[in-house]
Amino acid sequence: MAEKADVVETVKQGYAFEGAALELGALLVDGEPKPEAAVRIPLGMMNRHGLVAGATGTGKTKTLQLMAEQLSAAGVAVFAADVKGDLSGISQPGAGGDKLLARTKAIGQDWTASGFPTEFYALGGQGTGIPIRATITSFGPVLLSKVLGLNDVQESSLGLIFHYADKAGLTLLDLKDLRSVIQHLTSDEGKEDLKELGGLSAATAGVILRALIGFADQGAEAFFGEPEFDTADLLQQRDGKGVISLLELPNLQDRPALFSTFLMWLLADLFHDLPEVGDVDKPKLVFFFDEAHLLFNDASKAFLDSIAQTVRLIRSKGVGVFFVTQTPKDVPDAVLAQLGSRVQHQLRAHTPNDAKALKATVSTFPSSSYDLGEVLTQLGIGEAIVTVMNESGAPTPVAWTRLRAPQSLMAPATAEQLTAAVQASANNAKYAQTVDRESAYEMLAAKVQAGAAQAEAEQQEQAKEPEAPRPQKHEKSMVEQVIGSTAFKQFARSAGKEIVRGLFGAARRR
Repeated sequence: MAEKADVVETVKQGYAFEGAALELGALLVDGEPKPEAAVRIPLGMMNRHGLVAGATGTGKTKTLQLMAEQLSAAGVAVFAADVKGDLSGISQPGAGGDKLLARTKAIGQDWTASGFPTEFYALGGQGTGIPIRATITSFGPVLLSKVLGLNDVQESSLGLIFHYADKAGLTLLDLKDLRSVIQHLTSDEGKEDLKELGGLSAATAGVILRALIGFADQGAEAFFGEPEFDTADLLQQRDGKGVISLLELPNLQDRPALFSTFLMWLLADLFHDLPEVGDVDKPKLVFFFDEAHLLFNDASKAFLDSIAQTVRLIRSKGVGVFFVTQTPKDVPDAVLAQLGSRVQHQLRAHTPNDAKALKATVSTFPSSSYDLGEVLTQLGIGEAIVTVMNESGAPTPVAWTRLRAPQSLMAPATAEQLTAAVQASANNAKYAQTVDRESAYEMLAAKVQAGAAQAEAEQQEQAKEPEAPRPQKHEKSMVEQVIGSTAFKQFARSAGKEIVRGLFGAARRR
């Protein structure tokens, strides 16, 4: 009995924070909740990042929903990928019931049905939500290489193609722009330009072009173009509450690399745009990165290094990142080492790989009185092993926790509710209509038309009576003609000589 009392007292003291905190739940001892020993996360530590992990069906989504609600109530904006559509109910008040109220009462939760301000988005408009698009130039060669599955040589070659387009003023807005630039470089007219680049072979350019064509055939055209999404729109408040932005990911299994890489683009874009704020009482935004393993699968070392750098540095810009996946083993060590808070749901050990993942998970926790190898396989739905970073930056005691219930609807919102929310959003008017302004495709097409017209005029001239020989004019190269065009001059005035690229080769906003 004294030992149990010691556990309760240890958790009480370990989670007694002075500032505001997110309430996760209550300590469990021998299956009985101890509401006096509340398990919490300091709000000021939410930008020190975290991990929500567990097997499928163990309650990760509900944990995410619980945290998002409290962040919103504290005035902190939230972004989350809604992989299965379950999170959409966060916009609607929850449905009570005797079973729910008995559970919440037992852990000391004063449960009240509440909905929270929510914006619904969809990549490229493929879904109900407001379309989110990126331009090819801001997406950058590194992220695009990850999506296309290019090797290191092909990735560096794609970087040269972007460099050429930047220098030549060939704006890359969508996939057809990039394809047209590569087609030019591999054509007879572009041989000199290809030679000047150096390090880029026609064969490699052809491989990249074929990868882009296959990518477009999968329907990826819709994800790139304008109007480009401004990530500042993720930092909204409404009536004092942080707006929760949910990104619908339909047919995730068809294009997993695209979806996860698009999430990384959002994070990198935030990193580029936000000012340094240092340590703050509460973050500006908490970003939940669901299905995180998809981002790291088959990723190059350079790509993983860029992710680790982004996660490490974005904290000082007031952004917290929580990776949501099945086991800590899904996250590289360089990233995992930066995740201060851990909410670990049940793991299963049915196979040798499962047992290996379980052992690896146990090794990532601070020492405790629990036999975590056994406990992690015994957790019930809505229970988790928790340790977070306290206000001094030290880990809290490991606590077997019964989690609180979300106050919003723990089921998808109806199609009618989603449609109404999207149509009422000011962002829908901003992003719904696609824009196809003059860019590389149109500029190169105009050059081809001009060349054809010039050739026809020369043929007609030759058909006439011979004239006195005239001094030959210097024939402008394709690049000289493009640079001399009105479109390029307008581009040069606004964008400068070359686009400035940061992490992942993504272009900084101007």
